[in-house]
Formats: sequence, structure tokens, C-alpha cells
Amino acid sequence: MPKTSTVWFLLFIFSFFLAASTGSTAAVTQTKVTANPADKLVAEINKNRTAHKDSSLFDNPGLACLALQYIKAYQGDCGAVGGPDAKKPPESQFVEVFAPTCGVKASTLALITGRFLGCQTKYVHAPEAFSEILIRNQKSLDLLYSKNHTQVGAAVTGTDGGSPYFWCVLFGNGKPNSTFAFEGGVAKATKPGCYSGANDECSGAHDWSPVNLMWLFAASVAIAMGFAFPL
Repeated sequence: MPKTSTVWFLLFIFSFFLAASTGSTAAVTQTKVTANPADKLVAEINKNRTAHKDSSLFDNPGLACLALQYIKAYQGDCGAVGGPDAKKPPESQFVEVFAPTCGVKASTLALITGRFLGCQTKYVHAPEAFSEILIRNQKSLDLLYSKNHTQVGAAVTGTDGGSPYFWCVLFGNGKPNSTFAFEGGVAKATKPGCYSGANDECSGAHDWSPVNLMWLFAASVAIAMGFAFPL
């Protein structure tokens, strides 16, 4: 028979993982709402606009999903962002590739009134990404405060789960409730990466799902049983 102390240890391990697994859904929900760096980037943009006495912009998830596809068009090539070798995806890609991938109805696409794009090997949080990567000069500020914008969408992603990291902001005009609209009105998940406005679970979030927790629990029990019943 196993020792009493080992039995208590196994009960403690089981209680811990049971609590963790039942709480994981709430944790995921919080991640969707509060831990999305793209949402935080939009918040930073609107904070700076309102401080400048400009209106805040509607966070449109359809436009944000297009921003994520805009990043992916670079295929991880940080050298193509800015500088003398800078490149841009053809504008036709918005209709032919980005919108279908996101499930955005082509008939609802509106004018893109501006864009920010930045890339570097070190990940930084939204305030630093905004002030140190995206806003570089007076031209950037003029774009930020433009009165042509009515809505905004942001995306953040790494490459193959790591460096380099990209930040993209697209500005648009038109009526927020009728432009950049999803088919069926439902945001489409396009992993990896994060985009704003859709309560999208970020790919960088820790995946402590109930299934993973149970596997970890089983491994812990196996180790504990090895101590309880030595060969």
C-alpha cells in the first residue's frame, strides 16, 4: 500500500489540476478581452487622438483582419518594411486575397485612408510599439490625426511563433456598421496572429486547455506513483 503522505500528495495534485482545468475557460475569456496586443494598440491610437482633440475611431474587426493579412503578405521579411528596400503588397490583394481569407465581403470594402507598418526582432508592448516603431516623424503624426479616418484595425504577429514581430494598423473611412463586414456577420479566425475588435484569442496566449492540463496531471500522477511503488 502507498504511504499516507503519498496519498495526500496525489489528492493535492488532483485538486490543483481540477481547479486549473475548470478555471481555464474563464482565463481564456479574459485573454480574448484584455490580453490582445492588437486591441491595446488601437486603445493607444485612440488615446493619442483624443488627447489631440480628435475623435476616437471605431475598432473594425474586418479592417483589422485585413491588417493581419497585410502582415502575412510580407512572409516574415522584415527587410521589406521601411527603408530603401521597402515593398508593399499590391492594392489588388485587398480584394483578391485579403478579403476572401478573412471572410470580408468584397462589396463592403471601403477606402484605406492610411496605414502604419513596423517590424523588428524584439517584441515590445503596445505603448512602445506605438511610440517607438510606428510613430517616427511628423508625417506619422499627420497620418495619425487625419480627419479622413472613421475607423481603424490593428494586427500583431510574430513569424513562425517568434521573431521577427510585425505591427500593422490600417485606417479606413465609410460607415463602421456597413463597411469591411464579415460574411454572416461573424469574425473569422486566421491563425497565427492577433487582430483587434473581434475578441480574438491571441496565438501568443498560453494554451492551458483542460485537455493539456489532464495530460500534465497524468504525468504528475505517474511520477508520484513511481515514488509510492518503487521497483
